[in-house]
Amino acid sequence: MTNHSEAAGAPGTEQITLRNPSELAEALPYLLGFKPEDSIVLVALHRGRFGGRVRLGIPERPGDWPSVADEMAKCLINGCEHKDGPPDGIVAFLCRDPKTAETGRQIMERLQPLAQMLRLACGRLDVPVVETLCISDDHFWSYSCPIEECCPPDGTPLAASGTSVMAAAMTYAGVQVRGPLREMRARLTPWQTAAAPEQEHALDAAAMTLVPRILAGVPRAEVADETLDLARRVWSRFGHLPTGDDTLETDLRDDEQLAHDEAARLILGLQDRLTRDHAAEWMEGDEAPLALRLWRALARRCVGPYGEHAAAPLTLAGWVAWSLGDRVEAGEALDMALAADPRYVFARLLMEACSADLDPEPVRRSLRK
Repeated sequence: MTNHSEAAGAPGTEQITLRNPSELAEALPYLLGFKPEDSIVLVALHRGRFGGRVRLGIPERPGDWPSVADEMAKCLINGCEHKDGPPDGIVAFLCRDPKTAETGRQIMERLQPLAQMLRLACGRLDVPVVETLCISDDHFWSYSCPIEECCPPDGTPLAASGTSVMAAAMTYAGVQVRGPLREMRARLTPWQTAAAPEQEHALDAAAMTLVPRILAGVPRAEVADETLDLARRVWSRFGHLPTGDDTLETDLRDDEQLAHDEAARLILGLQDRLTRDHAAEWMEGDEAPLALRLWRALARRCVGPYGEHAAAPLTLAGWVAWSLGDRVEAGEALDMALAADPRYVFARLLMEACSADLDPEPVRRSLRK
């Protein structure tokens, strides 16, 4: 099977023509900006050019696959329609490395029903899937190509890192592939440390204080003002910390500046939509990087039974990251927000817009006063 797709590099660079499944597989990390792990990736094609893309973790339960396939297809196609119109086709990738004695080929065979579900979900929206690849154990398989000479049953080895046409062009253009997503997700994942029980107790105590106040008729605006004032005080502390690379070490320093009771009050306060929308206004200028660090810190504090509460800070983290131009972290944060609460509308809308490569400026304008 032959595929002709073009990927534009950085502004001013020449276009790259990808002619076969091998070059498509090798291009994936450069299309996303990172090497996906345990991921479903859908990439739109518009007149032979790559367009919007969506990524989601592969659900462990096969029973969840049909709904995930439908939601991903809708998210990508609806998002593309707002920018470039419906895509002409879609390239689908299933990425999962062996974790046990399972081989890459066995993973490919186990995921084949998911590949078919993705094709059907996109087809129901009148957009064909022109290629579906499984990438595992440094090999790839095509679910679309029946020719063994082209796509052998045992898979085709991926080119050595940095040696593909796409790698050479992107390196020349200054485009880099980020580290594993697990490092990024670790910065947004609730604590599983000795401090987690203490944070959970603080959340319980804050709920017992806040809920009776709301039931007693305390004005909603008053609770919102208290939450936002506390948020400003906390992230202003972050601004006084030593500057350096934005890494896990930064997260540890930020955690030391945020007391358990403060984190609990902020997490519960942000469950109110009005409060969250006001907090979303901190999305540019000097405020944005500090607010992003606070939203990450709060997501890490949504421990134990409060996991669903993480949807609010994760969505805010995704929004600020997108506003700052980091679509990779934005996508991960929004993905995790929807995993925490699949019905969280703000996260879903942002995911559609970010996945379609839309400009965040219209959203920023709506939030500015």
